[in-house]
Amino acid sequence: MAEPGNIRGRQIAGTVHVHPNGRSVYAVNRASTTTEFEGKRVFAGGENNFAVYSIDPSTGEPSLIQHVDTRGIHCRTFHIDPSGRLLVAAHIMPLPVKDGATLRIVPASLAVFRIDGDGRLDFVRKYDVDVGNGTMFWMGMVAR
Repeated sequence: MAEPGNIRGRQIAGTVHVHPNGRSVYAVNRASTTTEFEGKRVFAGGENNFAVYSIDPSTGEPSLIQHVDTRGIHCRTFHIDPSGRLLVAAHIMPLPVKDGATLRIVPASLAVFRIDGDGRLDFVRKYDVDVGNGTMFWMGMVAR
């Protein structure tokens, strides 16, 4: 976690993937605990980010090189495309978030990141997904 001393609700570790070239590892931190605000359940806070690690080729030891926001709430899963150039994060559900004195909805979504040569992630764009009363529980990518 980027702020291990600042737990604001249930904080969960999620999916871990190794880059196809074996030089980077990606782990997701996810949170979706709610609290009451003006009679509604809203996001209580927490980390929704990727921890990116570089792998030492001689020892296999990981070194943290980046924390990057996943751009949504509760990234249930993510996938690296077979070419190793893109990572897509799936956020399972919409959730109200306090924004000053008002509420805004953070929708379920797919967030796309470019994977740099050193393994770091750069945000590209986000696709909101209407899941209605359900969740987007799983996603993946295949080679064509």
